[in-house]
Amino acid sequence: MMRKTVLLMCLFAVFGCKKKDDPKPPGQVLLLFPEKNSECTTGIDQDATTSRVTFQWQRSDNTDSYELRVTNINSNTVQTISTQSTTASLPLLKGQPYSWLVRSRNNQVDNTISSEMWSFYNAGSRTTFAPFPAEILDPSMSERVFKDINNEVTLSWSASDLDNDIENIEVYFSEQNPPTDLEATLSNMATTFKVSVISGTTYYWSVVTRDAEGNATNSGIYSFSVL
Repeated sequence: MMRKTVLLMCLFAVFGCKKKDDPKPPGQVLLLFPEKNSECTTGIDQDATTSRVTFQWQRSDNTDSYELRVTNINSNTVQTISTQSTTASLPLLKGQPYSWLVRSRNNQVDNTISSEMWSFYNAGSRTTFAPFPAEILDPSMSERVFKDINNEVTLSWSASDLDNDIENIEVYFSEQNPPTDLEATLSNMATTFKVSVISGTTYYWSVVTRDAEGNATNSGIYSFSVL
């Protein structure tokens, strides 16, 4: 009898006190609508200058709620809304460029994760559009990189314009922030450019996209350090 009691106590200690799994961080959502680098024409008119746009994304794993974050690219005005759904709507100015992303949140952990950032124009009376700000691809923000055998690093980006009338790409690059040195003016098809670098140095760069109408947009300033 004593042996059975001891055995049961051991089994309880092993299985009854088993540590629960740690909560998992939330997953990253996949954005659906408004589509990337598009004109959103489905907004519901609110008045002469505003329409209500519905945003959609896919549900992510281990997520209790989502935060939709929408930024007017011209004014840098930010609107946010929290929801447990995978859709949300906000009133937006017509004919304005916007960027948007969704943050996933799990109530059991502190960290959140953001989706990709997409840009779009909210439909309005405009017949021409400024280019979307160039999307910086590589090096990413604050990345630490190795130079190549020629002491160079390749900068890469993507540019888009609803009118398909991009005229040229300007690359600004320097050790100062903001970068004021115009390193190159490239064709509308350019997506990469090599710059000379020195190990142990931090560099700042940005890409300005210009179209045939004289419009220009800036990617924002990015930095990287050379190992």
